[in-house]
Amino acid sequence: MRIVLMGCGRVGSRLASMLDSEGHEVTVIDTNGRAFRRLPQSFKGTTVLGTGIDEDVLIRGGIENADVFVATTEGDNRNIMAAQVAQKVFNVPTVIARMYDVGRSEVFEKLGVKTYCPTLAGARLLHEMILGNE
Repeated sequence: MRIVLMGCGRVGSRLASMLDSEGHEVTVIDTNGRAFRRLPQSFKGTTVLGTGIDEDVLIRGGIENADVFVATTEGDNRNIMAAQVAQKVFNVPTVIARMYDVGRSEVFEKLGVKTYCPTLAGARLLHEMILGNE
């Protein structure tokens, strides 16, 4: 698969490394060149310096041929904007955005953007851990 990831923080770099080691074609976009240091020496993918809400940056990252786009930055607004560009402008088949705000996450799910909400996932996991100890 051809995968474009926006955000090379802890989650993005780990995901990029996992996908790369599985043989996928991975491009990572970040506004901070130092963030790419999180990628392992063995990373065979591509890195692009810039913002994933800029169409030219996305094109440099290979968005036109991407099977998947994932936005993993710390900013909900940036993630959803980039996800919508990937979905609506470039017709990427699978688009996922990390959203911390539970309400926004649910709204964008209804609009066809898959979301990952660490707030909700963490609360569910803790709930299971608490109830599992009874």
